Amino acid sequence: MVEQDTIKLLRECDAGIKMGVSSIDDVMKYVDSNTFRRKLSDCKIEHDKLDTEVQSLLSKYRDDGKEPNPVAKSMSWMKTNVMLAVKESDHTIADLITDGCNMGVKSLNRYLNQYKAADEVSKDITKRLINLEEKLAVDIRSYL
Repeated sequence: MVEQDTIKLLRECDAGIKMGVSSIDDVMKYVDSNTFRRKLSDCKIEHDKLDTEVQSLLSKYRDDGKEPNPVAKSMSWMKTNVMLAVKESDHTIADLITDGCNMGVKSLNRYLNQYKAADEVSKDITKRLINLEEKLAVDIRSYL
């Protein structure tokens, strides 16, 4: 049970990290503020570091990980492009990223509760990813 919950939790972290990085990549070219751009870039670097840890653990379990839900990814991409087409601004980007962070935090907490038997290393990675998402949402509030 521990191993199965661990793998399932790591898969969800994998999908969440990929979704977060993809979202940042989608908006980066539209950001006007250098400070805002730096915050997004720093967050992406931290996501990449967590991804390295997740991939290493998944490899240990001989698991390929998980891609983000294609429907969720498509909807996110569409919402981003529609909102930026209507009003391309740092405010719009902060709004989109904050929504994404909030969804990520909610999902990851749900998976943390669902996969209680996961090992402590995987739970720690999940908690660090949650904290990263929460921190970004707070850090960009001034752009809302």
